[in-house]
Amino acid sequence: MAKSPLAIVKEKFGDKSKLVEAFKAFGTEELWLGRTSADNGGGRGLQHVSNAKLIRLHAVFTEVKEKFGTRAKLIEEILGAQKRSKDGDLKKKLETYPVPRLFDLYKSVAKSAKAAEAKLAPKAEKAAPKVEAAPVASAPPAAKPEAKAAPKAKAKK
Repeated sequence: MAKSPLAIVKEKFGDKSKLVEAFKAFGTEELWLGRTSADNGGGRGLQHVSNAKLIRLHAVFTEVKEKFGTRAKLIEEILGAQKRSKDGDLKKKLETYPVPRLFDLYKSVAKSAKAAEAKLAPKAEKAAPKVEAAPVASAPPAAKPEAKAAPKAKAKK
């Protein structure tokens, strides 16, 4: 049976306040988008976010920090996987996305790029071993069978 989010928080962090502090460590300019709910008039803070969401966000930010280091490098990887690294407008659009959305986008783009690469690999292997065979004397084309006559219409009585 799966553990509840509260059980996971207690096991890994001790209590919710320590999880919030661990998550706030990712609040640097390198990873964090400078917009919060306080900007929109809501200032309840991370203490009021569910345990499940905090655990998921902590896991995402941890993985992004380990793999890429910064949001900018993550965005560059996404653009590179899409083969659109020189697209300035797309880069500007991606810079407005929060890290979890960027990471989900990266995973889907990487998966589709890997599938496309796997699809092209067998074609390349088939194309390489082509060897021309000696020309064979060709027979004249076979005569086409003559079209059947249309069936006669039934006579009316």
